[in-house]
Amino acid sequence: MTLRLGILGLSDGNGHPYSWSAIFNGYDAEHMAECPFPAIPAYLRLRRFPEESLGALARVTHVWAQERAIAEHVARASRIARVVDRPELMLGEIDAVLLARDDAAQHASLARPFLDAGLPVYVDKPIALTERDLDALLAMQRYDGQIYSCSALRYASELRWDPAKVGEPRLVHAVIPKYWDTYAVHGIETVVAQLSDVSWADARASRLRRGPLDHLDVALPDGLDVRFTTTSSLPSAIRIHVLGSAGDASLVFSDSFTAFREALRVFVTSIAERSVPIARDETRAIVRLIEAGRR
Repeated sequence: MTLRLGILGLSDGNGHPYSWSAIFNGYDAEHMAECPFPAIPAYLRLRRFPEESLGALARVTHVWAQERAIAEHVARASRIARVVDRPELMLGEIDAVLLARDDAAQHASLARPFLDAGLPVYVDKPIALTERDLDALLAMQRYDGQIYSCSALRYASELRWDPAKVGEPRLVHAVIPKYWDTYAVHGIETVVAQLSDVSWADARASRLRRGPLDHLDVALPDGLDVRFTTTSSLPSAIRIHVLGSAGDASLVFSDSFTAFREALRVFVTSIAERSVPIARDETRAIVRLIEAGRR
């Protein structure tokens, strides 16, 4: 059965309603060319549709945004059949929700009607900025695994280092553009996902701000040091540098489409399986680090 998805947007600087919907539905080239996030039509043009879409698994059938004109443009660009004036008007006509906003303060209020109705909800990164807010959001679930959330970069193969070449990591430095609250999660989650055997609960974290740069330095008990840096207004690619006992690796993020598609595929697959694809302890460690970087 092809699932029917609703999508909620749009937050400042975040074009996921366009890109996520297109990954399922395909897109209208003329209208997508007017997307206010030019990187999205640029990478969509490099893909084959429908061959590389997720249309066999689900379609985005409903869209809401805080301004109807925005929602209507997303609908035209990403071939969404229905625009609604209030999110809850989707209820009864969809099977799951994509909460495609990265302003974490809005997540609970927007997710609540869908969680109350028992629908699975994909909450855009970061799921929360504090552990308290994370607990409050997860407490709204009607069943374990109802909420799915991640940085899609955890699925970016170009950001995975090879343990055989690096050996035991001794220093990891992730550099992420833009701002801590919305973008630090990309570096944090990518690193935490690869260091799954690390005891993040025993880490000592300290924040440093120098000009436009925000750093979080994390000292782990086994001798591993990790630094997360957001660059604010300074332009930067998303990069991870790893120095290990056997060598080093410099990794640069380059493929948004594939990472987003895999994150969306995992969400849709988890609905049928009623599974929790990402361990909650791992999500908790990620949110703790985000919170530590805000103090």
